[in-house]
Order: sequence, then structure tokens, then C-alpha cells
Amino acid sequence: MTPDAPAAFTASAASTDERLARAALTRTVEPGDEHAGRWIRRYGATGFLERLLGPDDGRLDDDTRSGDHAHTDRDPFPGTGRKRVASWRLRATAAEPARDLDTVHALGGRFLIPGDTEWPRQLDDLGDARPIGLWFRGPADLRTWALRSVALVGARACTPYGAHIATDLATGLAGKGWVVVSGAAYGIDAAAHRGALAADGATVAVLACGVDVPYPRGHDRLIRRITEQGLVAGELPPGSHPTPSRFILRNRVIAALTRGTVVVEAQHRSGSLSTARAAARLGRHTMGVPGPATSALSAGVHELLRGDATLVTDAEEIIELVGDMGQLAPARRGPVLPRDLLAPATAHVLEAVPARGPTPTTVIAQRAGIHPDETLAKLYELHSLGFVERYGAGWQLTNSAAQASNARRGGT
Repeated sequence: MTPDAPAAFTASAASTDERLARAALTRTVEPGDEHAGRWIRRYGATGFLERLLGPDDGRLDDDTRSGDHAHTDRDPFPGTGRKRVASWRLRATAAEPARDLDTVHALGGRFLIPGDTEWPRQLDDLGDARPIGLWFRGPADLRTWALRSVALVGARACTPYGAHIATDLATGLAGKGWVVVSGAAYGIDAAAHRGALAADGATVAVLACGVDVPYPRGHDRLIRRITEQGLVAGELPPGSHPTPSRFILRNRVIAALTRGTVVVEAQHRSGSLSTARAAARLGRHTMGVPGPATSALSAGVHELLRGDATLVTDAEEIIELVGDMGQLAPARRGPVLPRDLLAPATAHVLEAVPARGPTPTTVIAQRAGIHPDETLAKLYELHSLGFVERYGAGWQLTNSAAQASNARRGGT
């Protein structure tokens, strides 16, 4: 940007500076406005502003009019309601994009737009709801990080269980070179960011406000740390404050930016579920961590798992879904017991030995269905391994083997 750039945006400036035009539009248009996105796609950012800031002769049609066949001199935005266009025009007139760019640059940040080398192309999957641009603070390259990123989201009023799970997942993912993306809110979001930071890993906070506005206020220190070690991003220009609708709209960016979304604790009406639904619409992986069946905070997650979401419990299972081919989670099984290592015939003999009272070899052989001579050989093998002991002409289990046998029967 040149030093003599105008403080307020004008239509003539829009035709020569796409970045300045998009900066102005982030203050003009609400995030995710597909009406505006359609006209930006048709006219370009500068062309959209030229038409928006042109003379308003009062001939814009009502909401009922539609179709692109209308003459653009009379109605540059056919099919878009009069009130919506009037709101755009009012905001565009007051926008000061050069000032906003100066503000973010003074903070060491930047403003990315489609076409920039660092722009993550997966955001283009949002179509006309694609961000007009993204405001950033932090040293990392977003496009590179987004290629190996996972969203961890969930309840603000989470339980200690949920916070522990989110921290553990984030630490595990960060330790394996994955970027953890979340929204910097209380609860699960904060636990996810802190887990990644604790592992000296990478994390991105996508805000529903300006990147210079610490929200929630209690996370001022956390957001500053993310800025230093990771990235803080948002669609809204400096100084913008969040609204309930902006939180929901922000979630589509988290979903599009990442290769999959994991939900840790969420009620039926939790906003974090919108991230999972957006991920599913975009063809991304959706995952959920189960909680107690009686927990209302896990009811929304359980509903996801009854649908197309995948149940995950650790970082390895997440990476198996979102990672490269062959990155499989380790097989899950209980501990290997000494008796698991016995040959089948030896195990049959061991199962035929009673826990109490010496039993003759012939009786054990009959129970095991094995010849007495072979049974005797197996009994001596089991004796050497500490499973059985001999009393005269009979055999019985040792105390440790008997206890293991009882525990095994109790677990079946």
C-alpha cells in the first residue's frame, strides 16, 4: 500500500486495488453472505464496490424481483433485497480499509485474499460463502499448516473429563506434527489450544471478531500466546466485536480449513455441532469422542455418532482417518498374559487341572482329551513354567495360576 492511500474507500480506488477492495468488503458484508459472494464472483471485489458505491437513484427492485437478465445500469444486484443492498452501501461508505490494513500491519499481522500464495485453497470449497479475505496475526504460513490440520471443538461448559480428553488429543496430534484448529472459546477450545501449545506444537485460533480483540476477555493471555507460537485468524476487520450469528458463521471456516473435525462434548443444541455439520457438507471427516450415556453434555456427540461420524478416542485413531494411506492406529487388545503364550495342547491340559485338590494324570488327560503320556509331558512343562505343582501322584494349580484362572472366569 502506498503512503498516500486514501483514508476512506472510493469507487475509483476499488478498480486498482483488489486487496483494498476486499479489506473494505470485510467491513461491508457479514461473513458467509452468499448474496454478496455471488456478486463478487460475477463482478470481482472492485467491480462489486464500484456498483455498490455508484449513485443510488432509488430504482433498486424489491425482494421479489429475481434473475440476472435485468439491466445492470438499473439494478446492479437483481434478486438481492433492497434492504440488504442499502445496508451494504451504508457500511461501504463508512469503511476505511487503508486504516484497517495499517492497524493490522502495526500489530505484525496481514490480510490474505484469494490468489495469495498463502491462501488455503480448501476454503474455496465454501463457494459463494467463501471468506472475502482473512485477517491474520502470527508468524506461520496458513496454507502449509492447513494441509495437516484437525479441528477440535466442543462445549464451553465442559466437564473435567472433556477438558482432559481435548488436551490429550491436542497434545497427541501436535506431537505427531498435526496442527490443531479451534475457536479460542472457553472449555474444549481452550483445552485444545493449550494441549497443542504444551507440546510445543502448532495451533490456529479462528475468531468471530477482529484479530486485535481478545475474546473472551479471560483468554487474553492465551490468545497472545497463540499469536506468538501459532496463528490467530478471522474474517472481520480490526476492532470488530463478535455476535451470536458470527460465532456460527465462523465455524464453517474452521470446518473448511481442516481435514476433519472432532467434537468433544456437545449438547444437542451446541454450536460446535454446526462445525461438524459443515465439515460433513464439505466432504471432510467428522469424528466424535463418546462420553457417559447419562451425560447431557455428550448427547449431541452421541447423536453424531449414530449418524455418519466416526468414533475416536485418541490421536492415532484421528490420524488414521485424516492422514495418509497406511497411517493405521495400533490394534487394540488387552494385556498379553503368560497363558496366552502357551501352545494349544499345553493350554488344554492347563485348563483341565483343578485349582484345589491333587488330581491324577489320567483324570486330567481324560478332561483334556489328550493321551496320558502326552498329558504327563505337558504337566511337567507347566510345572517348569510355574503353572502347576505336584502332590504325590496328583497335580493342581499353583496359587498364582489359580488366582489368574478365577479372574479370567470372572471376566467372561
